[in-house]
Amino acid sequence: MLEERNEWMVKELEQLFEQVGFDEKALIKAAQTVILEQDKRIWQMEGELDGTLWSPKNWYD
Repeated sequence: MLEERNEWMVKELEQLFEQVGFDEKALIKAAQTVILEQDKRIWQMEGELDGTLWSPKNWYD
């Protein structure tokens, strides 16, 4: 769900990129970078959470 929404936002920004001036293009590229980085970090944190929950050393604490 989150990935689909982020993909949609990036695609919308790409379309807008073609219609604006230089200053706005820089802002759009920065926004795309932030969205993609957030996606990556969420994926990493989900993996870390899964790893922590399934770690046998944490089952008996």
